[in-house]
Amino acid sequence: MVDEPAFRSFIDWQIDQGSKGLVPCGTTGESATMSIEEHNAVVVMTIDQAAGRVPVIAGCGSNDTMTALAHMKSAQAHGATAALVVAPYYNKPNFEGVYAHFAYLADHCDLPMILYNVPSRTITDIGPETMGRLAEIPSIIGVKDASGNAVRVTAQRLACGQDFVQLSGNDDMALGFMAMGGVGCISVTANVAPRLCADFQSACASGDWDIALELQDRLFPLHTALFSDASPGPLKYALHRMRPDFLPDVRLPMTQPRPPSRVQVDAALESLGLV
Repeated sequence: MVDEPAFRSFIDWQIDQGSKGLVPCGTTGESATMSIEEHNAVVVMTIDQAAGRVPVIAGCGSNDTMTALAHMKSAQAHGATAALVVAPYYNKPNFEGVYAHFAYLADHCDLPMILYNVPSRTITDIGPETMGRLAEIPSIIGVKDASGNAVRVTAQRLACGQDFVQLSGNDDMALGFMAMGGVGCISVTANVAPRLCADFQSACASGDWDIALELQDRLFPLHTALFSDASPGPLKYALHRMRPDFLPDVRLPMTQPRPPSRVQVDAALESLGLV
């Protein structure tokens, strides 16, 4: 079950520390192991606690188009700002199937949609050509790009246009992503170090690249440590180290990070003065 008091406290902390948006039910939130009812309830809880202070981009993805649509309609009904919708996983649709999935969702729900491209998890890759076609649909406004391919930023800008919002999905690559035209990051590390990540994004947005590089170097050990074992195990361990009221539990088939990962997380937290 979801620890509602701890979750609401976490939302307040994120906003107080400078995070400019919230993304409930993404990968880090273990959406893959939530029931549909629980998933929608967490989105509603986030919207309620945020109370208009920051945008809420609701994770709405599924490898079943109709389930994704149900998530989008629920999020829209409760006041979400946008939906984050991952490319269909496991099914492995071809490019036409990928296009048809997102086009159907846009045709049946006008909640603004941010594509989530993470082929390392989904196998399916939303290529620049398909993304360019999708960008022609008015409600498809951007992408969370976790392809790990830096040249995609330029390729997608050329395919999708200057106004298409490109958000990095890889903390360790966010500096280069921003320099090439990205406008933000849906971050893993910001769950643990929101103030530093907010400062990093502010420096990038202002063109203060020397400051951004300094923050990148400071944050890099934590970026790496949080993926030293299957995510989000190391992240939940890190939060528990910082705030014992945040339990480090993960749901099967995820397990607790192994001892070498914990040592790496501890060292990264200590280097940043977070513990």
